[in-house]
Amino acid sequence: MPSEPSAVRRRGLLLAGLAAPLALPAIARAQSKERITFVLNWTPYADHAPFYLAKANGWYDQAGLDVIIEAGRGSGLSSQRVVAGTAQVGISDMATALLARGRGGNLVAVMTVFANSPQTFYWLKSNGISGPKDFVGRSIGNPPGDASRIMWPIFARRVGIDPSSVRFVNVAPPAKIPSLKNKVIDVTSDFWNEHDLKVREFGADLGFQRWMDLGINPYGNSIVVNGDFLSRQPETVRKFVQVSQRAFSASVADPQPAIKALFAAASGLDDWTQQRVWERVVELQRDPTTTSVALGAFSAERMKADYDLIQTNFEGAQPFDVEKSYTNAFLDTSIRMTAG
Repeated sequence: MPSEPSAVRRRGLLLAGLAAPLALPAIARAQSKERITFVLNWTPYADHAPFYLAKANGWYDQAGLDVIIEAGRGSGLSSQRVVAGTAQVGISDMATALLARGRGGNLVAVMTVFANSPQTFYWLKSNGISGPKDFVGRSIGNPPGDASRIMWPIFARRVGIDPSSVRFVNVAPPAKIPSLKNKVIDVTSDFWNEHDLKVREFGADLGFQRWMDLGINPYGNSIVVNGDFLSRQPETVRKFVQVSQRAFSASVADPQPAIKALFAAASGLDDWTQQRVWERVVELQRDPTTTSVALGAFSAERMKADYDLIQTNFEGAQPFDVEKSYTNAFLDTSIRMTAG
């Protein structure tokens, strides 16, 4: 008669053998998730909070996606990574993405995050600057990959100054306000969603110019996808886009869970700033197309205008079919931006 320990071992092996087939489907499901490297335009901030919400809540996982979110270093570099395929998906300023496309890059925009341009220049009135015409001979501090540096010729020509009349200085995002305050630079560029932070710092001495107030309003941050990846994995792209839409819609309704998810994933952020940033992100998301067609939808008319802007202002931008540079086909049209 077998000893008790031996019998227990056999029963354990039998149960393990019965359980193994049951475990295999779960393992297979985990292994079958499509891995996506998703590169942001900058380091994590409130405008990225919905992506972290979707990841924290397991929404990407439930859609069969293993999404790896990586910090970025500017729209120019995120576009390059998507074109190169080192990231399948990324966030890029739309005009910057179109410029990359015009220079042979195979990337496609599948959802807009900022339906309005967030681009803004900031300066101190006490430094003798009253408006953009006073930028001549001054220094503008921002990172090399900053979209406003790439798109500077458009702004300069609109305000009537020579694009070569300023000097660009490399300044990391966290150093923009200290550099302006200490007069290391004369002007800096930043997104409108960070406006309140500068008002708190500089008060009445703050001067600023929003690009959209000058009639320069190309689409801002948008989700772009490597064109080859899109051709191979259209359903994967659809899942990513629709989960992201869901996360943005949930964050508009109640931003606190998204802000919490952001704080869990990124360090060095303060609540006051991120709350104010998110409030202005909501402003930037809203336009007639995102409220009537779908959250994240592009207008064909505006995309044609953005294309014309690139073709008119940049040498080396080859003509291309703008309708192939973006699509609304992957959006869930039942998810729409609130009308405000």
